[in-house]
Amino acid sequence: MLTGIVLVVTIGVRNPAPSAAPPVPAATSSFSVPPQRPQSGATAPRAGLAAPPDRPTESDQAELDAWAARVAGKTQLSARVLAAYGRAEMWMRRQKPACHLSWATLAGIGHLATPSLTVSSSGDMTPAVVGASVGADTDSGALDGDRKADHELGPLHFTPATWKKYAERANGDGKPANPQNIDDAAFTAARYLCSGGDDLGTPTGWWRAMLFYNASVDYVQSVFSAADSYAAASVAP
Repeated sequence: MLTGIVLVVTIGVRNPAPSAAPPVPAATSSFSVPPQRPQSGATAPRAGLAAPPDRPTESDQAELDAWAARVAGKTQLSARVLAAYGRAEMWMRRQKPACHLSWATLAGIGHLATPSLTVSSSGDMTPAVVGASVGADTDSGALDGDRKADHELGPLHFTPATWKKYAERANGDGKPANPQNIDDAAFTAARYLCSGGDDLGTPTGWWRAMLFYNASVDYVQSVFSAADSYAAASVAP
């Protein structure tokens, strides 16, 4: 469900006789998400520009950051958010190579779940994202603050029950996984999507995994539209 992060810093400049500033033309966007409505299982979205190889025994952060910056310029997603999606793809490529998860699918989920994100350098949402009620309480309010009902959590909208089953901390620091952290959320979403043994590079596998994530065909069609658009933009000249 994710777009990007824009940080605006305004610095006051003392000027006793400022001249009139010329009008600033409205910003134009070259990226859009045309709606697509493919039939269930008919086709899979394109794969985005592949994240760099995962190298467990040495740092690959520089390559990941360079990749994220390149894709950010084409998709208008923030490089920080893309790094989380890209890292999740890298880890699934090594841990479950038959899954063939593309970061673009995570971006499609993020685009739909949370169109506008504010993410700290550590990956935490500010403020925390707590969505609509999705049923009776299962976590005594531990994750969503509501002892009467469960709510969708974080930038990729997990239910507390799903989070409890699939969550894993992305940076390996030993702390509990946090649904309000984009790295943890992306890694957990990847684990969830790849948990059924489906090949997300195929139409059948992609749709089965996505309908497991959310059983609404309309929802999956919307994710498809965003994922395919991000993938196409990432490999465009």
